Amino acid sequence: MGGGEPDEGQVEGGAAEGAADEAVRPCGCKGCRSCLLCETAAPLHDLQVENCYVYCPQCNLAWKGWNENIYKEHPNHSGESISFPGVYIQLDFISELEENALMKGIDEMPWDLSQSGRRKQNFGPKTNFKKKRLRIGDFKGFPEFSRFVQEKFQHVSLLNNYRTIEQCSLEYDPARGASIDPHIDDCWVWGERIITVNCLAESVLTMTPYLGDVKKYNLEDCSLYNRIVNEDGQFVDDFSLAPFECKNDDRTDIIVRLPMPKRSLMVLYGPARYMWEHRILREDITERRVCLAYREFTPPFLPGGNWENEGSEILDAANSFWNHLYVEKVNS
Repeated sequence: MGGGEPDEGQVEGGAAEGAADEAVRPCGCKGCRSCLLCETAAPLHDLQVENCYVYCPQCNLAWKGWNENIYKEHPNHSGESISFPGVYIQLDFISELEENALMKGIDEMPWDLSQSGRRKQNFGPKTNFKKKRLRIGDFKGFPEFSRFVQEKFQHVSLLNNYRTIEQCSLEYDPARGASIDPHIDDCWVWGERIITVNCLAESVLTMTPYLGDVKKYNLEDCSLYNRIVNEDGQFVDDFSLAPFECKNDDRTDIIVRLPMPKRSLMVLYGPARYMWEHRILREDITERRVCLAYREFTPPFLPGGNWENEGSEILDAANSFWNHLYVEKVNS
């Protein structure tokens, strides 16, 4: 979903520094990342589809099957279902007119090449997740044309007191074989609620249980701060990360597919945020898709936290919105 990229910080979008010194290929990929432009053959995923479920945002259950359109059968679902806490999907979060205005502004700004066939536009601080280093860099806030999206967050109860400190536009184009590898967004600096606003085309976020070391993704840092919401979307006072336990008959090969309809809002939190890796498969990008990924700080960087001094300058900058056309003219 949106901090640095999976190899730079385990997130869908973002600005990261201090990544491994690897040669960047002309298509934007490096290391083990690849796209259609730098592959001789497109590898197929190795997921076991027989243990797959598709989440329905209307009944908040995941139903047996692989095709993401299963959710459109609501309320006439059939077959086996499981609960999958930690997901909130709001259909038609933005209107078609709002989507058009947003995309007009996005496409008037330059794109940067990214990993695995993606392109990005990032607005946020510089981060080094391995060394746990944060600096404001050239972050001066966000483009004015996108302000209304953040303002709409105020009408979503789950996003109470959400303070955006990073916004990243990510483009997925099937012509480039765009995808994103399995990852969990960094837990040292990026807070519990991970937001994606999906534009132009439908897609799917594929979730698989994470059974690895809590040192990866800085998951162990979750024990240093309070949790914001529980599985029911209610605010709570404390949270400590427990090892992942699959509650579905102890099977650890379960896959859950989260539909991302165009113009929808998705929020990952709690178990879905911390205990499952998410990815976007190449086969699930059938036309150009652009998403906006949003990040908040973990509590230690907020007022009253141990690292509030590091966070305050960035929070101040995040209150600013600027005219992207004027900035582009000045820089040209």
